[in-house]
Amino acid sequence: MAHDLKGKRVAILATNGFEQSELLEPLKALKQANATTEVVSLEKGQIKGWNEKDWGDSVDVDKVISEVSASDYDAIVLPGGQINPDVLRTSAEIVDFVRQIYKAKKPIGAICHGPWVLIEAGVVKGLEATSYKSIKTDMINAGAKWVDQEVVVDDGIITSRNPNDLPAFCAKLIEEIAEGRHPQRQVA
Repeated sequence: MAHDLKGKRVAILATNGFEQSELLEPLKALKQANATTEVVSLEKGQIKGWNEKDWGDSVDVDKVISEVSASDYDAIVLPGGQINPDVLRTSAEIVDFVRQIYKAKKPIGAICHGPWVLIEAGVVKGLEATSYKSIKTDMINAGAKWVDQEVVVDDGIITSRNPNDLPAFCAKLIEEIAEGRHPQRQVA
């Protein structure tokens, strides 16, 4: 059964160096499910993707992080690529935004290196999750129960390993947003 996300707002947090497919495929899937999506970044204008081995296409930024709050969205997506999440996790505003989305018990999708931002926000401890293999140790050191699966959902956090996992990641992301399954999350 297809899920209709009409009325749901999703922020895709990204900056220059996002893995192109890991932003564009979730964006396309969310739009097809009738969600309102916005690319939220650190600066206005456009951000440039990374397409496997070289720079790729640019994407328009809809809002900058200073213009948004967690109450504006029903869920967020953190695309990977090495550059994108490495830069995002150094932004106190991005990290706080992710932490607020988590505390509000809203779904968070993170793929590939995207979980680096979750680590920085301190939200993976005790969760079963996956990521790109090169940050497996980072995930374990942050307290995650790392598993090698195409998509893992725990406490409303949806994680996947790489672009090959995008079909499963997008399907589970939409399902979680539609059904809002994250009741066990405890807010300190």
